[in-house]
Amino acid sequence: MLSPYPQLVRAGFQRFSTYRQAALAGLATNTVFGFLRASVLVAVLAQRGPVGGYDIAAAVTYVWLGQGLLNVVNLWSDRELAGRVRTGDIVIDLGRPWDLQTALLATDFGRAGYAVLMRLVPPVAFGALFFPFRWPERPVTWVLFAVAMALGTAVSFGIRFLLNLSAFWLLDARGVLAVWGTVGGLLSGLILPLAWFPAWAQAVLAWTPFPALFQMPIDVFLERGDPLAVLAHQLFWAAALFALGRVTLARGSRRLVVQGG
Repeated sequence: MLSPYPQLVRAGFQRFSTYRQAALAGLATNTVFGFLRASVLVAVLAQRGPVGGYDIAAAVTYVWLGQGLLNVVNLWSDRELAGRVRTGDIVIDLGRPWDLQTALLATDFGRAGYAVLMRLVPPVAFGALFFPFRWPERPVTWVLFAVAMALGTAVSFGIRFLLNLSAFWLLDARGVLAVWGTVGGLLSGLILPLAWFPAWAQAVLAWTPFPALFQMPIDVFLERGDPLAVLAHQLFWAAALFALGRVTLARGSRRLVVQGG
């Protein structure tokens, strides 16, 4: 019997490719915000000079990669799983002939693959056309960047999976997800480069999974630091969060109460 997970990757890609108008609207929004953010950084750095190792080209590249990765890594979680926990429909999912966590991860990789084509490549191309841009100098960096994106998506999935599973105890996970949506962008290096944070904040965040989402893939692209150390950090947190998610799902399933719906 063939494994269902490769087909779920494909299904995730196809599912999100059906929402072309939404993707185009989101792309337009990302591009506008990217243009504004890049313009502000160019003006600031032109006056101050490089900050935290970011000159104008590096800062602009950071902005456009962040805008593109926003929907690849998918910081802001959907609430579908939490909703199914709340209604009890997750019982159906747990009874299917697959591992639920792996199945959702496979689907999420399919979603991320479509986002690379529709939400990453166009804004990066736009940014490179109208602003100074820093491309990788080593060909292997492209491969390392692809791996870093995949691992960043896996870490993001691990966090989103756990937040959705909080519905086993809270019943309604919207508050938890809203808080994450507020602070996640700042802690992950999406809003500002973590190199611009105070030294103590950088030291604390280095022990967390948050830089693995955005800052580390961007660092790999910009060839900042040791890429193998970055990938090792991402791999550790992807595995740790997956394991924690498995334990949390098992415990939540044991106390599951079907509420109807």
